[in-house]
Amino acid sequence: MNKSLFLGTVAAVTLTAGMGMADTLAEVKARGELNCGVNTGLAGFAAPDASGNWTGFDVAICKAVAAAVLGDPAKVKYVPTTGQTRFTALASGEVDVLARNSTWTFSRDTDLKLDFVGVNYFDGQGFMVSKDLGVTSAKELDGATVCIQTGTTTELNLADFFQANNMSYQPVNIDSNAEGEQQYMAGACDAYTTDASGLAATRAAFADPENHIILPEIISKEPLGPAVRHGDSNWGDIVRWTLYALIAAEEYGITSKNLEELAKSSQNPEVQRLLGTTDDLGAMIGLDKEWARRAIAASGNYGEIFAANIGEQTPIGLARGLNAQWTQGGLQYAMPFR
Repeated sequence: MNKSLFLGTVAAVTLTAGMGMADTLAEVKARGELNCGVNTGLAGFAAPDASGNWTGFDVAICKAVAAAVLGDPAKVKYVPTTGQTRFTALASGEVDVLARNSTWTFSRDTDLKLDFVGVNYFDGQGFMVSKDLGVTSAKELDGATVCIQTGTTTELNLADFFQANNMSYQPVNIDSNAEGEQQYMAGACDAYTTDASGLAATRAAFADPENHIILPEIISKEPLGPAVRHGDSNWGDIVRWTLYALIAAEEYGITSKNLEELAKSSQNPEVQRLLGTTDDLGAMIGLDKEWARRAIAASGNYGEIFAANIGEQTPIGLARGLNAQWTQGGLQYAMPFR
């Protein structure tokens, strides 16, 4: 085989391999349904009701992506995953996107070959105890039994915290939040540790939430966000910019109620591009001009989603804190739509 023919063959094989690596957008469109990995059940974030309808802060991401890609936020198959099964479900192709309060870390990004597309909740690990335990600080937990989900970042954080403070503990391993709640309420552990938002969600489901306190120490950084597989940059862009669309919508005052009006009347060039009034950003990622408009309409902007599912007026009762807009002293910041 001559050199030019050989190089041409290699180029063709490389192109074919690259094309065959992944085209999640085409697969989702052909299927007519988004497979979205979620928690097995965490109040406020992702949980099914008695009729099997999923709602929550993370579920809203699934709905927004489905609306952007398929034109209908209801075209989602929710796949419950545990701390141990979630990344396998994503890597194997069982789910198209993981929207399950998962922490963006170095090893997950590189070793597990995941792409975290952004942060939808800036969190940190904390501890919950019964008031009857008489503890007011995590530094008083020397010798305590601690319920902890396996396959999570909380395991290493817990070990590091106790070692740094010259304390010992006895782990009680659990597979899901439901099991953790059961074990904690049964007295199998003195404390339950996970992301502080998860503790608030768990406590809200108790019959006596007032008898349980979340200790003041936050012992880690836990940037939680949706993840996709390596190898399909366009799909990653779609999920990433759908999240940014929700965040940007709040910044610019676009809500689920006024977006159609603003699409016609806004003089803000960024709003015009975001809502598809001018330009055609959707064409750059294989979608139409109104993809972001549908994503916002699905459950509202980021602030609406936060307030409805986990905000201060809900049983979860979380303040915006670090998750306020950058213009309000928080860390939520959408990249520019231009």
